[in-house]
Amino acid sequence: MTADHLIDMLHLQPHPEGGYYRQTYRAVDTLSSDGLPDRYDGSRAASTAIYFLLRRAEVSRLHRLKSDEVWHFYTGEPLVVHMLTPEGERIDQVLGQDLMAGQVPQLVVPQGVWFGAAMQDGRGFALVGNTVAPGFDFDDFELADRKGLSAVWPQHRALIQRLT
Repeated sequence: MTADHLIDMLHLQPHPEGGYYRQTYRAVDTLSSDGLPDRYDGSRAASTAIYFLLRRAEVSRLHRLKSDEVWHFYTGEPLVVHMLTPEGERIDQVLGQDLMAGQVPQLVVPQGVWFGAAMQDGRGFALVGNTVAPGFDFDDFELADRKGLSAVWPQHRALIQRLT
């Protein structure tokens, strides 16, 4: 199975942050803005889920969401999820199947954390899933500005350059 086969079989489309995706689930239940934190500007689906695929040298560019995002590893090569917390801490977590090597099959990116992803070894592909609650809305999605983030966290400049 190749990345191109999966892109065709799963009907994936290019994602604005990089890679390929398809939404597979959007909850029918809606959370009203009255019941959500102030960072949301309207109602949201209770939850959403997507397939997400990265190939070789492709990256998921640094971005942040207003909701927590759960990553699930499905198949392929290990994928590194890079996170920059509001306090400036860098966390790199490897999503994969080799638990003995410290890889994890699932991880959570908390809301408000800048994050992106890349193949661990720059080869192959990774097919993962992302679940967001409250559900994903492009109004809650912010791509990183290279210059702005580099000014705030100069110690992470190399990562910011790579993922923006």
